[in-house]
Amino acid sequence: MNETQKTMVFIGAAVVLGVLALLTTPSNPTPETFSDKGEIFFPDFSDPNIATSLEVVEFDQQTGVPRPFKVSYQGGKWTIPSHHNHPADGKDRLARTAAGVIDIAKDDIVSDNTTDHEALNVLDPVDETSTKLSGRGKRITIKDNGGNTLADLIIGNQVVGREKFYYVRVPNQKRTYAARVDLDLSTSFSDWIEKDLLLADQAKITEVTIKDYSINERSGRLNQRDTVVLKKTDDTWRANRMSSSQEVTSDNMDSMLGALDSLTIVGVRPKPDGLSLSLSKVGGAGISITQSDLRSLQSRGFYFTQDSQLVSNEGETQIRTQEGVVYTLRFGEVVFGTGEAVSAGTSADGGGAGGPGENRYLFITTEFDGKMFPEPKKPSNMSFQSKADSTWTSDDRRNSQQFTDHQTWIQQVEKGQTISADLNTRFAKWYYVISASSFDRVHLKRRDLVTRKAS
Repeated sequence: MNETQKTMVFIGAAVVLGVLALLTTPSNPTPETFSDKGEIFFPDFSDPNIATSLEVVEFDQQTGVPRPFKVSYQGGKWTIPSHHNHPADGKDRLARTAAGVIDIAKDDIVSDNTTDHEALNVLDPVDETSTKLSGRGKRITIKDNGGNTLADLIIGNQVVGREKFYYVRVPNQKRTYAARVDLDLSTSFSDWIEKDLLLADQAKITEVTIKDYSINERSGRLNQRDTVVLKKTDDTWRANRMSSSQEVTSDNMDSMLGALDSLTIVGVRPKPDGLSLSLSKVGGAGISITQSDLRSLQSRGFYFTQDSQLVSNEGETQIRTQEGVVYTLRFGEVVFGTGEAVSAGTSADGGGAGGPGENRYLFITTEFDGKMFPEPKKPSNMSFQSKADSTWTSDDRRNSQQFTDHQTWIQQVEKGQTISADLNTRFAKWYYVISASSFDRVHLKRRDLVTRKAS
């Protein structure tokens, strides 16, 4: 090959490399297109507190459909529409997200070419006209209480070498920008709800009862294998039927109490409207359970015995607090699946049979145990109230103390009743789903908690 031929080969190779570079690099905008560089995306949106709904949509490449997650303020409360309108603890998180969106600016213009959208991962995840499964970004839409759109943005890949910078695009617009995005865009159900499910303070738990039984699902007969009653006295836990040579295993007891104190849920299913706040008292007057209600319960592992007690196929745990509130946690069937198959349910039984069984149904009720607070004696008369303290007789002082004690008793009872009623209102509508790890920590047996003392 002579020098002329070599030169032509080098020129040809340079041309090919140049073409490849053009095809694989986002199109460079011309100088006159930089008119909006540095501008805020949504200049009319300046107050994060007017935001009343947030929707984040991701695209599921496996199923080929968008996966929305929405939090909104409706009827005076925050709810999660994608999860059966379960209450959301979302006001502060939504305000922080909205404030982060307000600050997003068009730092750099990357491309005006629609062919770059897939490579930059800014294709619209809800665009039904596109057949592409890859290249779809995460779309964030924020609205006010009138349904007006305050912000709407598609966030794509992170810009290489620039921390917290992402490719972003406004839906239905060609232009793609590089922008600094510092948002907590969690679409995890557990991140948007009250973290403490039971609202039970570990320090106030005075008694734990573990009912280990099995239920004959056909006959409704209960086989009570064991009942473990653990009571705390002076910070020391003791179990029923425990010999002098045995003790409660502190590590396992502390682990169980910690799990109860911080019990979190990974999913919810709505109960049928006909189910009562306290199904354990189904035999009471005026309460009726339909066959549809029974099927709903049984499909999740909850049954009625012959004497109308509500039980579950994995037993139950009761915890009692200083306020006289008694929680009953009934453990039901395994929940199969992953993602929304667990958190929201993808079929009538809420299961995703193709996934792992790593979660379990939980049914919670509470009641107030008034026997914990015996009524003290009332004062024989109230004449002491019209007398000066210095003139009180011994009867007056006794009546005054009895009056104080009785008022304290009334306050204790009212407080416990209110706590229990509020909790039952909270728990009434839902079957909860807890993780296998939470189940394992709270679903213990006698052998897990009672051991022989070290010699």
